[in-house]
Amino acid sequence: MHVPTLISRKREGEELSAREIGLLVASYAKGEVPDYQMSAFAMAVFFKGMTPAEIAALTRAMMESGDCFVYPPDHPPVVDKHSTGGIGDKVSLILAPLVACAGCWVPMVSGRGLGITGGTLDKLEAIPGFNIHLSLAAAVAQLQKTGVVMMGQTDRFCPADKKLYALRDVTGTVPSIALITASIMSKKLAETLDRLVLDVKYGNGAFMQTRADAEALAVSMIAVGREMGVTVDAVLNPMNEPLGRAVGNSLEVIESLETLEGGGPADLREITLDLAEKIAGVSRADLEKLLDDGSARRRFNQLVAAQGGDPADLPRLAEIHKAPIIREVIASAGGVVVQVNAGLVGQAALQLGAGRARATDGVDFAVGFDQFVKCGEPIHAGQAVCRIHARTAVDFDMAEAMIEKAVKISAH
Repeated sequence: MHVPTLISRKREGEELSAREIGLLVASYAKGEVPDYQMSAFAMAVFFKGMTPAEIAALTRAMMESGDCFVYPPDHPPVVDKHSTGGIGDKVSLILAPLVACAGCWVPMVSGRGLGITGGTLDKLEAIPGFNIHLSLAAAVAQLQKTGVVMMGQTDRFCPADKKLYALRDVTGTVPSIALITASIMSKKLAETLDRLVLDVKYGNGAFMQTRADAEALAVSMIAVGREMGVTVDAVLNPMNEPLGRAVGNSLEVIESLETLEGGGPADLREITLDLAEKIAGVSRADLEKLLDDGSARRRFNQLVAAQGGDPADLPRLAEIHKAPIIREVIASAGGVVVQVNAGLVGQAALQLGAGRARATDGVDFAVGFDQFVKCGEPIHAGQAVCRIHARTAVDFDMAEAMIEKAVKISAH
């Protein structure tokens, strides 16, 4: 295989064969193709795109660069959900135990937050002792006991994706639909799924800014699923205001626990049920019952205990991670809330320390926002818009200024 020829053919918009793509990815994973050649290939793909067959071949090659989940015979349906990320998006923490209660296995391999979008692993690690570093064998053993596992990517899980993702990040090729599709779907399909639901976000707090871009990504991921024999559904959801009323690691876990007990914000409950219904194999009414009767919460406790945490710590998270400064932001005028800009809220959370600018940064579990107002709600002067949890007075002032910009109240 002559790599420069492959690159120039892709640059001219030619379709590459599955074998050529497979060889390129395998050679890159082994270190035989250098970063500079793979960067050139990624840039060619960025400008010329890929056909559905090419994207499926790239996905398969990345999936096969490492280990995939293997289950015992006669296992129940294996299902999962992937979100393209958003502000206050803690759906995974509720959906995974809920769907496990419906008799499915949920082997959820998640990521960390980067930029303004929070990561499921960071939220889980706000639970003291929670271990996200499991081998695939340990994960399958846990599925047999509890039906659910929530873990990080192992070194042997889609290593070609890990390598290519880092390269895309520094070469300006992240926003390629073909490369995003292969990155997401290789990791999900390595879970050896029967059904997958995609929560594709669009808006100022999402990676995809427009609905049209989100639709293009959804269509691409569904096509790859079809090529690889997995039932894939996609739900498009706007991300212009934060999901729920809390943003920040421990604060989002607390809100998830409320939702697992049949409470929580209405928008968070609805979106969780919308997505769960696509993969659970039971009715929405059955799923609502599992939330309301405490089944989902008990399953979450089992998950926490199985992965090294103590369920007795869960009701105490607000004390365990208590920010030094917790103060309200007060509305100066009354009216109706017409905007809570998710992108600005995400930036403010990042500045407080709830997120990371680089993959190597740590996160602060205690900081963030809660008790947020929602669009369409009436508000009067002197009422709280939200509560800020900050490490220092300087951080509080910075976040307050950003929230005042993010929230718009109309007098009419």
